[in-house]
Amino acid sequence: MSTSSPSNSPQDNVKPADYRDVFAARQSYTQHTDPCEQAAKASLTCMDLNDYNRDKCMEFFQAYRDCKKAWLEQRREDRRAGRPTPV
Repeated sequence: MSTSSPSNSPQDNVKPADYRDVFAARQSYTQHTDPCEQAAKASLTCMDLNDYNRDKCMEFFQAYRDCKKAWLEQRREDRRAGRPTPV
């Protein structure tokens, strides 16, 4: 049952949500709080829709990696600037 990719573009998920806002919205902080959660879900949805054919979802995986990289860089910059980070 193979269908096309999810309606949203992988590039929609490259930029992470502001992690401070994501963490502030949670009731409790855990190591699993992830500002790139949308990108992760989009890649899993792509896998579901394409019968787990990784080759058809590579753009979604790359978008998730790019999002994670941007998030970690954002946290590094905040620490360097002396801004408090919630985690």
